Amino acid sequence: MDMLIWGGAALTMAGVLTLLWCILLAMRARKSALPEDQIKAQLQRVVVLNLGALAVSGLGLIVVVTGILLT
Repeated sequence: MDMLIWGGAALTMAGVLTLLWCILLAMRARKSALPEDQIKAQLQRVVVLNLGALAVSGLGLIVVVTGILLT
């Protein structure tokens, strides 16, 4: 069960790091001197990545809780 907990923690950490990366991408897109249409397109891609990272992080937390309950 320890493997389940540590695997879930790693999954959660990967999701959180990806969320931080999304923040950096969004800040970089907003500061760029691109036209508004291109900025919106970049931010839409960041939103998709952000939702995926949030899902991975949530899955990791579920795995950690499952590991704790089975211990």
